[in-house]
Amino acid sequence: MRFMFIDIHVHAYVDPGPRNFSTPGQLINRYRNIGVERAVLLPLVSPEVYLPQSNEEILQIVEEHGDWFIPFCNVDPRAMTNSPDAPLGEVLEYYRDRGCRGIGEVMPNLAFENPLVQNLLGSVEDVGFPLTFDMSTRIGGAYGLYDDPGLPQLEACLERYPGLTFLGHGPPFWAEIGELDDPSDRSGYPGYPVRAEGAVPRLMRKYENLMGDLSAGSGYNALVRDQDYALDFLNEFQDRLMFGTDICAPGTPTPLVDLLLKFRDEGGINRAAFEKIARRNAEDLLGI
Repeated sequence: MRFMFIDIHVHAYVDPGPRNFSTPGQLINRYRNIGVERAVLLPLVSPEVYLPQSNEEILQIVEEHGDWFIPFCNVDPRAMTNSPDAPLGEVLEYYRDRGCRGIGEVMPNLAFENPLVQNLLGSVEDVGFPLTFDMSTRIGGAYGLYDDPGLPQLEACLERYPGLTFLGHGPPFWAEIGELDDPSDRSGYPGYPVRAEGAVPRLMRKYENLMGDLSAGSGYNALVRDQDYALDFLNEFQDRLMFGTDICAPGTPTPLVDLLLKFRDEGGINRAAFEKIARRNAEDLLGI
């Protein structure tokens, strides 16, 4: 298959151990089959679910596999001193100077408005990284940054840190592409159509520093649940949406590939919009 995509969101381990994540070689084989040319590698450093992965392992993978991967670093907001004045910027600057292009996947189970998270966000803005986050609908027994229905805490951060590009990801984010029938729908994949627009398009119109990471089942579901609305959404925000897979295990499905190709081939989005979402927006964001 011709290479068409840059994957904005993927994970790999040199030795997956009991975690069942993909190795770099397994990812590359998948990419050759689905048309992905390069991918952003996101380390997992928060301990809520996964065993923490070092930023050095990501840099090792990039060094060993040439042009396939683009490194992001990651820093848990509780690192260094577990306080709101921890010198997280020093860590971020170190990894920026070693070639990292962003930070993520940020997924500690803390509220967006938690002072520890605020310290991290301010440090990331100062360093100039884009930030990929995952979300949760609760504190405790989960991973991901917590927000309330309607995403008010995320909105406060978008306004507070205008120089920080946020890459929205995860079920609680993408469920709010439309108004919710029930707040509990935020934790899954709503199957009903978008009868009225939700917080995500509203925030994307209002804040230019919010972009959409379409990876995983959550991004795919946001588009496939109401394909007529999806085309309007893709066309309106074609400059701020990015293809991704979130491949974790070797067999993780990648239905977004076929869906975007279908939308392009049937004329729902033109070739220019397809190329922006498939790769150009990622190239522009990351300077590659």
